[in-house]
Amino acid sequence: MTGCKVVAIGGSAGSIPVVAELLQALPANFQFTVIIILHRLKNVSSSMDTILAGKRSGIMIAEPDDKEVIEGNRVYLAPQNYHLLIEADKTISLDYSEPVHYSRPSIDVTFESVAQAYADKAVAVLLSGANPDGADGLLAIVSQGGMAIVQDPATAEYPAMPQAAIDRNRDVVILTPETIASFLHTLND
Repeated sequence: MTGCKVVAIGGSAGSIPVVAELLQALPANFQFTVIIILHRLKNVSSSMDTILAGKRSGIMIAEPDDKEVIEGNRVYLAPQNYHLLIEADKTISLDYSEPVHYSRPSIDVTFESVAQAYADKAVAVLLSGANPDGADGLLAIVSQGGMAIVQDPATAEYPAMPQAAIDRNRDVVILTPETIASFLHTLND
């Protein structure tokens, strides 16, 4: 895919090892933005940004502030207990509205806003998880001309999330974690 501006990666139960693998696969000088949306416990202290940063040196991984301007060559982690949306002016909006599929942050909410803001310059990746969050968001990505990738359910620790996306969207690309990693490595080409 040429001209990619953003890669949004969503996951829940069983997805953290795959997210770590994908971070390791990013090209050394990637120019696009990476947004990670992970379901996490709400009322427990989390150092997920530090944990993920330890998986790949040289990459800054941060939970963004509300109204922060999005930059390339950065990895943003949706803050715990907030929906992360991308505005048309390429700023981040944090939202505390109701959970979607029992989740805040919701993968659907972020993917849908990425589709609106980036259209055909977006890639969305949905990984292991135990609920259908992300399926509708992938549909939005595809409808705006972006690329939707789903982890092969046979390789997912919790296949419900990727399977829901496959059942809902016939235009998703089904890949193993290794193949997704290889694909991400080519995005700067």
